[in-house]
Amino acid sequence: QVQLVESGGGLVQAGGSLRLSCVASGRSFSTYIMGWFRQAPGSEREFVAAISRSGDNLIYTDSVKGRFTISRDNAKNTVYLQMNSLKPEDTAVYLCAARSKSLIFRSPREYDYWGQGTQITVSS
Repeated sequence: QVQLVESGGGLVQAGGSLRLSCVASGRSFSTYIMGWFRQAPGSEREFVAAISRSGDNLIYTDSVKGRFTISRDNAKNTVYLQMNSLKPEDTAVYLCAARSKSLIFRSPREYDYWGQGTQITVSS
C-alpha cells in the first residue's frame, strides 16, 4: 500500500498564492502517475491536474490553466501544486492521488491511492 500525505493548505485572500505538497511512502513513487483533485461541499470530486511518471506530460482542467502548476521531485517522493491568482471558487478540500498504470486519466475512479486531503479556503 502507498500512503499519501498532503500539506500546505490554509486560508488565503483572492488573488493570492499557495503551494501544496504531497509526500508518498515507498520506493515506487517514480512508477506512479500523480494527480490533484478537489471536492467542495455538496459537489462531486473533480480533476484538477496530473503529471506523468517522468514529469514530461502535464494536464489541467480548463478552469485552472495558466494559474496552477503541477510538478514532481521523484528523489523526494513528492508532488507539488503551485496555485496562483486564487479565486473564491477554488475553495475546496484538495486531495492528491496516485495511479499505478502509465496513462493519465481525469476520472478519480482511475486512481488507486488517495491522501486525506487539505482544506483551501479563498476569501473575497
